[in-house]
Amino acid sequence: MDAKLPEASSAKPPAAGWQDAIALIGFILVATGQASNQVLARGLAGSVPPFSLAFFRWSIIAIGLAPFALAAIREGKIPLAQNAWPILVAGFLGMFLCGGPVYVAGITTTAIHIALIFALSPIMVLLISAALGMEHIGPLQWLGTGLALSGALLIVSGGHLETLTQSSAAWGDLLVVFAMLGWSGYTLMQSRVSPGASLLARVSLFSAAGALCSLPIAIHEMWTMPAAVFNTRAYEAYVFAGLVPGLIAYAGFAWLGGKFGSVRTSLVLYVAPIASALLSWIILGEPPRLIHLVGGMLILGGVWASLRK
Repeated sequence: MDAKLPEASSAKPPAAGWQDAIALIGFILVATGQASNQVLARGLAGSVPPFSLAFFRWSIIAIGLAPFALAAIREGKIPLAQNAWPILVAGFLGMFLCGGPVYVAGITTTAIHIALIFALSPIMVLLISAALGMEHIGPLQWLGTGLALSGALLIVSGGHLETLTQSSAAWGDLLVVFAMLGWSGYTLMQSRVSPGASLLARVSLFSAAGALCSLPIAIHEMWTMPAAVFNTRAYEAYVFAGLVPGLIAYAGFAWLGGKFGSVRTSLVLYVAPIASALLSWIILGEPPRLIHLVGGMLILGGVWASLRK
């Protein structure tokens, strides 16, 4: 009688199951950390001077990650003489433009708006890359780009295009659009500045450059409104912004990238707007409306179609 072969099992090995669980938890935590900055911008609503908040946030991140930067500099992975200007430009685009201006925007626009507009960044990176001849855009990518941009226009205008330049909320959204464009430029630049160094080492230097760019306006705020800059509520905001959407979020993103690869880690992009909507609802009492759901589906669906390749 022939021996019976064991049937093939479709179940995942235990290690794979644990990896999936770790990945899911990691994505949720990193996305929540990133989204918390948008909720902070809305929750403070200008009560803490925006550029002082940005200056202290980026300073905390730069100092916290300094050991990685110093080690990379000592090992010759970041030659400062050749990279001083690229680091400064990357810090200006990614940290300065995405710091104080976003906190200013939080006075008139919602955390959900900020998150959904920032979700457009990969589309902008794709368009800039195509304009520079670095990327070819196919029909599906053009369709996705059109869907995402139409979703952003719907959200920024509130469904009423004629009020686009009249609403204070719309101007706050447009300020976020400006910051998102800066982040898109930073995304293109940051991987080209000393690519041999770790992400955390480079983020430390970019954060230092962002803090430096924010310092002149922060000094003006400290001089003209010292009571608003130096108080317990402001100190708590500085520490939270530096740690949660700062050190913890960046370290978590770097860990996910090393563990699961950059392509899978980029899926955080799709989780962050959902985390922002939930946090905004729970903490700020600002639930998503139908226009957010429709606009968000257009944006995220368009980004998915554009990046599908």
